[in-house]
Amino acid sequence: MRKYLSMFKRKDMGSFQTLVCVKHVKQEVAEEWDESMPLPGDIIEGFAEDDVDVLYAPAKAKSDLSSQLGKISQRGEAIWVKVRRGDSILKLHVRIMQEKSSMLQRKFTIKAARDDRHVAVLGDLTLEQCTELQEMSRRVVNVDYRGYSQKAVKYEWKLKVATYLPDQRSIVVSSILFAPLQDEYSIEATTARCMAWFSAAVSSGAPLVFVNIQTEQITTSEKQNFSGSGREISLGRQQNHTTTMQMVKGIRLWFLPGVAEVLLELTPEPGEARFGMDIKRIEEGFFCVYSVSKRSAADRAGLLQLYEEANKSGHLLLISRLEGKSVMPSSASSDGLLHCCDHNELRGILSSAIDQMDGIQVHIMAWPKQTRPATSRADAAAVLQPPGPYCSPPRL
Repeated sequence: MRKYLSMFKRKDMGSFQTLVCVKHVKQEVAEEWDESMPLPGDIIEGFAEDDVDVLYAPAKAKSDLSSQLGKISQRGEAIWVKVRRGDSILKLHVRIMQEKSSMLQRKFTIKAARDDRHVAVLGDLTLEQCTELQEMSRRVVNVDYRGYSQKAVKYEWKLKVATYLPDQRSIVVSSILFAPLQDEYSIEATTARCMAWFSAAVSSGAPLVFVNIQTEQITTSEKQNFSGSGREISLGRQQNHTTTMQMVKGIRLWFLPGVAEVLLELTPEPGEARFGMDIKRIEEGFFCVYSVSKRSAADRAGLLQLYEEANKSGHLLLISRLEGKSVMPSSASSDGLLHCCDHNELRGILSSAIDQMDGIQVHIMAWPKQTRPATSRADAAAVLQPPGPYCSPPRL
């Protein structure tokens, strides 16, 4: 490269000779670049109307090339250009186009033959500048790391969902959205509050597994009152309302409700007036089983076994779904309140089922190394183990 670089050095001026080069391209979607397009750093060595070596004319300078492209465009728009890219010489099939910003003085450039968005911006650059641009293009369009060509294959979606998610109302992974508080003006503050909630839940004994965290745009609306004079309208007059919509940035936390969900079916027997379990909501919005009666429907389903085992290991026995519907908290609003299921509604569902002597399905969050009750349905929910050992929440 040093030898090649010295070829373009002018000894009398102590500067580098310039080459006709692609400075950049106007197509912003770099993922759609490919090797057949003019790429930043390409050194244009020649051009021809037909791909015949003897017909290629040298490209001496940007202005000269633009003038020649203008003459060729009168006969047709498609040409071939010979470019030096690294140690290779490539021939690219391109089209001629007039630069829109040059109405007074007609200037011409080239664009990719298969993509009108991929317009080359030409310039007179040194070899060193061209080399730097080529290195950038090489990282974007890297043949060595693109892998093999891909082929579409059929996938049995219905069969897979039925096999691995028999309860098709479950999406396995869950999330909670945190909106910024009214006095929160940085995403870091919202993130810290989000992770404090997660850490508090895990520290309390919830078997949650961290999956991911991301920012998310939230649309909010605010009503304002206006009068003709610009002052506040009195209560006795009709008020005019206008709604202002604004976007704020929230934090969404993705987590697994335990390393798996265990499905238990609670079936009452004649004469039983309750299922035999008591639930309460913890501070973080999850519903916890805090007592199980012996010889009850809950006990027969294996809930008492899980409850006793949870107490010994210091875990909470949390419900993730009731009758297939999630009972986990869904969001934390800008007023600082957690939005979660109504406790009274859950009590009503359980009471209604026992009154009609109907069975009910309860999904329990499983913790690591937990034994499954013999009465549980092992195939009722996907077991999604986290990568590596059980993950503790990050220390803040």
